[in-house]
Amino acid sequence: MRREKRTAGAPQKPCCMVSEILEEAGIDRERARQIRRQVLEGLVLMCQWQLQRMDEERPAPAPGPRYVIPPCHHSTRSCSTSTGP
Repeated sequence: MRREKRTAGAPQKPCCMVSEILEEAGIDRERARQIRRQVLEGLVLMCQWQLQRMDEERPAPAPGPRYVIPPCHHSTRSCSTSTGP
C-alpha cells in the first residue's frame, strides 16, 4: 500500500514500511535479497580472515634481559615508614 493511499489513523507494520521504502527507492524484493546475501557473505569472509590471523603462529619473543621490578623497600621490618608489622 502506497503512502498516499494509506489512511491517517491506520498504523503500519514495520515490515510493510520497509517494503514501501525499498519500493520507493527502486529496489525490489529480489534485489534486496541479493544485497542482504552479499553483506552476510562479506561478514562471514571477514570473520574467517580474523580467525586465520588469530590461528597463525606468532614468532617467539626475542630472548634478552627482562626487567624485574624490585620489591618495595616498605616490605622490610627495618624501614621506618613501613605500615606493616
